[in-house]
Amino acid sequence: MSIHGDRAYAAFMQGFNCAQSVAVAFAPELGLSEEQVLRLASGFGAGVGRLREVCGAFGGVVLVLGALYGNTDPAGKTATYARVQELAARYKARNGGGSIVCRELLGLKQAEGSPVASARTAEYYKKRPCPQLVRLAADILEEYIRENQPAGPCGPAHGKGEDDETV
Repeated sequence: MSIHGDRAYAAFMQGFNCAQSVAVAFAPELGLSEEQVLRLASGFGAGVGRLREVCGAFGGVVLVLGALYGNTDPAGKTATYARVQELAARYKARNGGGSIVCRELLGLKQAEGSPVASARTAEYYKKRPCPQLVRLAADILEEYIRENQPAGPCGPAHGKGEDDETV
């Protein structure tokens, strides 16, 4: 467990969605206010807008990753995609579901078909792995950042670098 994992877990337990919870845990590193980060991540929750597609916790990881290491030149796409894929592999390996798809992690055959958020009740928390998944996603991202120190408060202005391939 990590400081960021604890922050993400606490945010989720306060009612924020999974993407918001992970992303807001890294607000200081992003040089943004918590309000700004919560707004940026708000649509990524519940598998992007409750569509149950890409897990919102992982979506929060991608948002932070882009802010810290993302490219500003189209030639840097490969390096960005490689980082996302590396973190997706770590998340899949450790989340108990082997997936980054929300509905698969929740054991759903399909999305509920409604944009209405589920009420946060004691029963909700018993049935959902989400609090643990936001903690795990933030833990993995913290580990990655420690291993790959970004430059500056929002990471490198990464366009085409010497390690990038042309796409």
